[in-house]
Amino acid sequence: MEKRSLCTLQFASTDSYEENLRLLLEQIEQTPSNAVVLAPEVCLTGFDYAHFEAAALFSLKAVDALLKKANERIIVLTLIEKKQNGEFFNVAKVLHKGILVHEQAKNRLFRLGDEHKYFTPGQEKRVPIFEIDGIRFGLLICFELRFKDYWQDLEGADIIFVPARWGKNRADNFTQLVEALAVMNQCYVMAADASNEENSAMSRIVSPFGRSSANRNALCLCLAYDQQEIRRMRRYLDVGI
Repeated sequence: MEKRSLCTLQFASTDSYEENLRLLLEQIEQTPSNAVVLAPEVCLTGFDYAHFEAAALFSLKAVDALLKKANERIIVLTLIEKKQNGEFFNVAKVLHKGILVHEQAKNRLFRLGDEHKYFTPGQEKRVPIFEIDGIRFGLLICFELRFKDYWQDLEGADIIFVPARWGKNRADNFTQLVEALAVMNQCYVMAADASNEENSAMSRIVSPFGRSSANRNALCLCLAYDQQEIRRMRRYLDVGI
């Protein structure tokens, strides 16, 4: 299997969509050409409820720019998207080899942040596992990390993505849940959170053995992906995965 690097990004979104996209593209360019890159939730626009139409239009432009960087890289982020019926969704996009290979709307909206007043939830009852180049991936968007039935849906995934804008007051919960998810599902978990004042800034990569490496103050953290480590962990402690 082809070797890959896992890279989690962590930066503060500004009011300028263009500047956020410039920074994201700059960080992606600095990752290895074979990297799996995860950006924080809605990192290009934030939850800009006052300008939802503009945010959705910018998302279309951003996807075009990001697809050009998604050659051998796998790029993952969430964007504000407007559907033809006029409803807005928070949609995760997975880009690879110049195309959109997977998308997934956020099912569980964070009511404490009033997301339910602006977004329509996705309608999928279960979280899917999808495959790219022989690697099985799963994805939970921020608040969805708290729902244990989704953890079971993703049993058997090799890598689980968690793009987030997690509240600073609950930073410890973010770390605890991300690390527990890796240990429970015996897989890699990549978690990317924003570093805005209100966010946890707890981006990290956790191994199947529970070793947790945090971005800390780094905009980008890259670690080698080892498929054999997943197999070793599942063979060492056989829990039926």
